[in-house]
Amino acid sequence: MSYGGYTGKFLRVNLSKGSISIEDTNMKWARDYIGGQGIATRYFVDEVDPKVDPLSPDNVMIMAPGPLTGTSSPTAARYMVVTKSPLTGTITRSNSGGFFGAKLKHSGFDMIIFTGKSDHPVYLYVHDGKAELRDATHLWGKDVFETDDALKAETGVNVSVACIGPAGENLVKFASIVNDKHRAAGRNGVGAVMASKNLKAVVAATGKMPQIGHAGKYRDTLSAMLKKIKANPVTSQGLPAYGTEVLVNIINQSGIFGTKNYMDSGNDPLADMVSGETLADTYLIRNTPCFACPIACGRVSRYNERETEGPEYESTWALGPNSGVHDLYTVIAANDNADRLGYDTITAGNTFSAAMELYGEKKIPDSVVGPTKPVFGNSSFVLEASAKLAYRKDFGNDLAEGSLRLARKYGDENASMSVKGQEIAAYDPRGAYGIGLEYATSNIGGSHMRAYTISNEILGVEPVSKPTEKEGKAALVKYVQDFTEVMDSSGLCQFPSFALNLDDYLALVNDVTAFDYTKDEIMLAAERTWNLERLFNLKAGIKPEQDRLPERFLKQALEKGPNKGNTFPMDYLLKDYYKVRGWDEKGIPTKETINRLGLDYYSL
Repeated sequence: MSYGGYTGKFLRVNLSKGSISIEDTNMKWARDYIGGQGIATRYFVDEVDPKVDPLSPDNVMIMAPGPLTGTSSPTAARYMVVTKSPLTGTITRSNSGGFFGAKLKHSGFDMIIFTGKSDHPVYLYVHDGKAELRDATHLWGKDVFETDDALKAETGVNVSVACIGPAGENLVKFASIVNDKHRAAGRNGVGAVMASKNLKAVVAATGKMPQIGHAGKYRDTLSAMLKKIKANPVTSQGLPAYGTEVLVNIINQSGIFGTKNYMDSGNDPLADMVSGETLADTYLIRNTPCFACPIACGRVSRYNERETEGPEYESTWALGPNSGVHDLYTVIAANDNADRLGYDTITAGNTFSAAMELYGEKKIPDSVVGPTKPVFGNSSFVLEASAKLAYRKDFGNDLAEGSLRLARKYGDENASMSVKGQEIAAYDPRGAYGIGLEYATSNIGGSHMRAYTISNEILGVEPVSKPTEKEGKAALVKYVQDFTEVMDSSGLCQFPSFALNLDDYLALVNDVTAFDYTKDEIMLAAERTWNLERLFNLKAGIKPEQDRLPERFLKQALEKGPNKGNTFPMDYLLKDYYKVRGWDEKGIPTKETINRLGLDYYSL
């Protein structure tokens, strides 16, 4: 039986040998894991020793669009990078939009598996069902924008480039893979893994859209989904007008806007200075979409006569108020540095704020930081550090390691707002218990995007949950984590979920693939992937004791705002979460859960 959304072929690129082979996609695995991130995880665990050094040639890196990527489904732009993280030591999947994922699928392949390490810099050119490795020595040292321009000049203007910048080349622990100049597979250091293989870029050319499994049904479903997106005020008005920065004032008014390394959370009287509304009135030129996107939340801004994209909400928070900075110019310029040099803004901003706390406590000496001091509110430090870290220059060498390693080096691990080594995002968990539990239990470390329960706790998306209600919170987090697996594996963006629900995503996946899942079946496939990642992490030495928020959130109550007096109920929620996940009290998937999910081939 043939299925839609899949080409049935993937590329295996052995960089050590300089060889490329085309293999058949395992369609049973495709249905068992939906596709994209799910099927990439299945291949990854089959081929990688969990104890592998993330920056060694034995680590594997997989680029995988989903079965809906490159179709006309709303926001069908996403691709996933799956590998082992140098930042956390966990399995990771880092997600990006733009146009690269669609063009990769159009070029004829369901994914690319990279193994080994080239003996010199190379890039991969994929087009018309073919692929070739080309020398990239002349590109090594160039930034993301220069690399993108050079490769378009070499291969043609109608291509999309995913590449690393100097941050990747210098093995910054949170280096990104940036495509289309401003869209990033940003978190967990996937760019450092790519650099460790001497792989500078992947270039994908335009080709054919994937076939649709149930074409007639798909047209009707697509029409209905687009009407829902158009009718929803968030997807039709808020995000197009203000981008993700529309959240600044909303989150601040909810009392969970973290500032000064979460030492001064609750309510920031200066937050509006960096809000989406202020951006629209000052530096914004226009909005811009990813492939097949009816929302167009991307920002195009101009500063110093330089045109750039962004900043997104998380970047604004991390580079701005969490570092005590409320100058939108500084945030835009630092965000542009991150795009050009290729690194994650969330980890970078958290690391800046950790450095500011440590310096304020006199744990980092003046001789280390140099003349520009890491003091909360110092815009000059943010701008300087955002350039230096990519080259590991001076104090930038410490910053390039991320906040946890920085804090450990200077004697106070509690200054790192991270889980499993990855920094958390822009929501204080003391006022939103779901997102706190997601930070603690995410398989890739402190991520907000593996279960964006802010939608349910703050933005009114069903199922609605009171932010600081404990009962039922673990079940909500599990549900949203599994639903997010459906979205990520399908290749769709999460933003339509403000307007669409699981039934809608199920209909799109079924109409494109002809897998004809029931709702229970597709959620089981998602749960299977989540548990497979958990098993890999346990084998890699990631301990259940690491499912824990920083002590600041557990012992220090919020001092202001609507959630004043709150701490995070870690033990209560984690115990409940393990139970609803079907794990034992120590956080290990039980034999019954492993068998139910068909994971006995990978059991501990």
